[in-house]
Amino acid sequence: MDYRAAQVHTCTADRTAEVLADVLRERGVRSAEGRGARGARPGLARGVRREVREDAAEIPAPQLDALDGVVTASAVGCAGSGTIFLDGFADQGRRALSLVPDLHVCVVDLSSVEAGVPDAVVAARAAAARAPDQRAVDHVRHRAGTRRGVRSPRVLDVVIRADA
Repeated sequence: MDYRAAQVHTCTADRTAEVLADVLRERGVRSAEGRGARGARPGLARGVRREVREDAAEIPAPQLDALDGVVTASAVGCAGSGTIFLDGFADQGRRALSLVPDLHVCVVDLSSVEAGVPDAVVAARAAAARAPDQRAVDHVRHRAGTRRGVRSPRVLDVVIRADA
């Protein structure tokens, strides 16, 4: 996925909730879905004006469009390309969560960031391979403009936890 606008926020793990609350308030989020990024839940509760929902596989993807945003963790990041890899684990949710709502706030642990694309791909495959079922690895990145077939507008906020 390519995003039209991206902002990067840096914090320590103990400030994750505070930074997420600030980001969600600044974006005017009224309803959001939050995955299990460590320390994310309190920030969701403080930053969302109306409700925080829990996703379930039974919820059809079109209903996710009613959400103002989603907060997920990530599997791997790539410093060289700005790409974030998602492998569908519980803290990242199903693929539709990063495709449907217009706002995606992604928490990236600095320890999971690789310098270049080849190392990031290897790390993402290794992370996905630890799952009991086969998982697809998706990637998201910010790039000016959009490609044909990419849903837009999309907004990406990245919260990098420098000590995690």
